[in-house]
Amino acid sequence: MSDTDDLLRRGVKLAHLRLMAALAETGQLGLAADLMGVAQPAASRLLAEVERITGQPLHQRTGRGITLTPMGVALARRAARVVTELRDAGREVAEIASGGSGHVRIGSVTGPALDRVLPALRTARLAMPGVTTEVVVAPSDLLGQQLIAGRLDFALGRMPEEMTGQLQQSAPIGTEPVALMARRGHRLAQMGRIEPLDLMGYDWVLPGPEALLTRAVTERLAALGLPKPSQRLATASFLLTLALVQQSNAIAPLARAVCDRFAGPGSPYVILPVDLGIVVAPFGLLTRAGAILTPVAARLAEMIVAQGGEGLD
Repeated sequence: MSDTDDLLRRGVKLAHLRLMAALAETGQLGLAADLMGVAQPAASRLLAEVERITGQPLHQRTGRGITLTPMGVALARRAARVVTELRDAGREVAEIASGGSGHVRIGSVTGPALDRVLPALRTARLAMPGVTTEVVVAPSDLLGQQLIAGRLDFALGRMPEEMTGQLQQSAPIGTEPVALMARRGHRLAQMGRIEPLDLMGYDWVLPGPEALLTRAVTERLAALGLPKPSQRLATASFLLTLALVQQSNAIAPLARAVCDRFAGPGSPYVILPVDLGIVVAPFGLLTRAGAILTPVAARLAEMIVAQGGEGLD
């Protein structure tokens, strides 16, 4: 690489990279300055400096915000990776210095959060007493966004198609059969035999149309010659799904493992006695492409993968 291509030799500093990453995240100079903990005039100077160093316009003003040019987007994307890696390097050094303590940020789709993450965390409380954790439960696409932004160390989920190349996924860990859950006392739950067409007379609670669970449901229904189910509410919130099912006649397709946990004796939910053969693609361990987990995060990831269970978007 020639000196003219080497941004470090030309004077790009970590503060410039932090600013570009913050601009990509916030879209406003003032918010980017707040994120960095500097005054807005200082952020303006940094932006002017990095544009002078690169010799390219990196932003353009749009109303009250800022839009990065294609050159700005390219630099910001790599800047975010540099900043995240440096942050993780600091965490790893601190973990080594402290003898194994640290903080791990875990993401998971719903099923593995219950059947893998929670049991592993119970074990880790004894085996790794100096480690604290933060768990985010969300669909795979949202987990992927947080992984790329450096807000999560790893996640259990499925590879979002649009993030291939930015994320990497382990070999499949578990498959996911889907059951249908309804409120106790639901008319369908009292029927001795349910025909698939009987289900079409009720609202179904599903995430948005791009969610993997929704696609798996609609594709399987189509294969059975059934129409798309009525869906007045689309939500990825597990708590909202449970509340709506309990308070209405809506039906919720959920991981069989999740249904088994929440639809036990004495609960307000039941599993409908019908199997439509709905299966969501296997899930795996997701990390940022090229990322190296800190020792504590790597150990906790191994403990989670070693657990049994199912998954759910």
